Amino acid sequence: MTRATRRFVLACMTALTLAGCAAKAPVGSNGQPLERLAIVTASGEHAFWVEIADEEPERQRGLMFRPPLADDRGMLFQWPGEPAGEKSFWMRNTPSSLDILYIDPQGRIVSIASHATPFSETPIPSNGAANGVLELRAGMADQIGAKPGDRVLHHYFKP
Repeated sequence: MTRATRRFVLACMTALTLAGCAAKAPVGSNGQPLERLAIVTASGEHAFWVEIADEEPERQRGLMFRPPLADDRGMLFQWPGEPAGEKSFWMRNTPSSLDILYIDPQGRIVSIASHATPFSETPIPSNGAANGVLELRAGMADQIGAKPGDRVLHHYFKP
């Protein structure tokens, strides 16, 4: 084997090894990679891995029939290309309690519905214009000190 060939083979092996060792994002129930999202509160920045629901079938299904979320997981609902407006969610067929955070186009929390009742079909309004909704395990918003006006960092929101 020539010196150039050995160097090329060694470089390829190194690249493959590094690619295999690189941290990969966890995947959601649909097999898609989760995305990183952070909430900035008075107590600091709090990171979560979120599933994205940006198409109507995903938004309709949401977290229905799913086990409780882990502390660092969530689902981010988005309406790409649509203007912000009043939103409302319900908990139909959702077996675990959730915190529902409504978010404006700049990534500011509009309102928080804490500990939404499992299986309830009562609409939970945003009480303001929103174009993003983040669902977290019940109690997480209080645990991190999230309040209306706090910032959500994700590439979907434009400050």
